[in-house]
Amino acid sequence: MANALVIDDNRQMASSVCEMLKVLGVTPQAVYGPRDAIIMAQKNTPDIVFLDINMPGVDGFEVLSYLKRMPGLSEVPVVIVTSDDQPETAEKAKSKGALCLIIKPLSFDELEKVLQDTKLI
Repeated sequence: MANALVIDDNRQMASSVCEMLKVLGVTPQAVYGPRDAIIMAQKNTPDIVFLDINMPGVDGFEVLSYLKRMPGLSEVPVVIVTSDDQPETAEKAKSKGALCLIIKPLSFDELEKVLQDTKLI
């Protein structure tokens, strides 16, 4: 069974994504800030990461850059989940190594497609 790390400072959004992942047969772990995310990713390497961009302090792009530099984590697919629908944001996410960008609110169908594309379900 695949496991996912959900990183979002909005607990309701993180909980929603986790519930959808459970329905799809993926074991989720939610963290609510960038520092906790990095610690959790190093402790329990996820099969996929769902990452918010706009968080207080260290933003999601910095977390993404950190994950992509870390041995053992650099190949883990990272999906950016954000309310920022600007084309520049999607371009920046791709250039930093994100698999894709999904605009909030994340739908069940979008989540299922990403998991199927990455062969996690």
